[in-house]
Amino acid sequence: MALELLVAQIEQEHDLQMVLRNLTATITGPAAATERIGSFFEKLRAARGKNALNAQSVAYAYDAFNRGEENVFEKLAAIRVDVSPRKPAIFPKTLGQQIYLNALIENPIAFGLGPAGTGKTYLAMAMAVSALLKNEVSRIILTRPAIEAGESLGFLPGDFQQKVAPYLRPLYDALYDMMPAETIESHIERGIIEVAPLAYMRGRTLNHAFVILDEAQNTTPQQMLMFLTRMGFDSKCALTGDLTQIDLPNRNSSGLLEARAILGNIPGMAFVELTERDVVRHPLVQKVIEAYQARRAV
Repeated sequence: MALELLVAQIEQEHDLQMVLRNLTATITGPAAATERIGSFFEKLRAARGKNALNAQSVAYAYDAFNRGEENVFEKLAAIRVDVSPRKPAIFPKTLGQQIYLNALIENPIAFGLGPAGTGKTYLAMAMAVSALLKNEVSRIILTRPAIEAGESLGFLPGDFQQKVAPYLRPLYDALYDMMPAETIESHIERGIIEVAPLAYMRGRTLNHAFVILDEAQNTTPQQMLMFLTRMGFDSKCALTGDLTQIDLPNRNSSGLLEARAILGNIPGMAFVELTERDVVRHPLVQKVIEAYQARRAV
């Protein structure tokens, strides 16, 4: 939501007249509302000074503030993920993302569940790149099940990279947003970054690595067990998935569904559920998700 639209919304909801310049608000209206909204913009200015908010999250922050989350700005600024000396730091844009990042920090294995646009994969990638930058791990391994090809990539035309590229493109997109292209290419050549279908993880032990399994809802129980038992010493695993987007022939056979049911109480594992409130894409994306959820609930 553009800042001008937010100002118009605030004026209408609180019977105020506002003039906003560089996030400094001149407010006229009822004293209580004037004080409260003035406090909101003071906190917003402080958060912007820390690079903790951008245009996408201002409307979310206002909604949370309106719901009584007075410390929303402090929470969003509390976790900073540095991915490159040349790139701005990454902060959570919603309270759900803040909980998810905290789970990734505190647990060797963390699951991020939720709809598209909630930052599940992007934030996991940020944590992986940050861990590599700080020498906490020596490599990043990115994988997802190639369900569209039935994991039978050998029958597809082209060399290995040409076979897997369409299925792994979303992982590359996040990676290229955080690291220079030449660094990524060098890391891939040297094996510091590896991007491969899930089938290629079988039989390996992954030490000193940050491993991300994307689209985990499309794993079978056998694949999920195989992946989780690949974890070696000094490694972290992040698994992301959307349980409303299971593409397996039998939706009830999802390895992610089974993992959530049987692993939720194990120390060192965290399951974080993100919702439509955590969507940080175009505002229409949140409305689309809400509309589909309402239709499915009927």
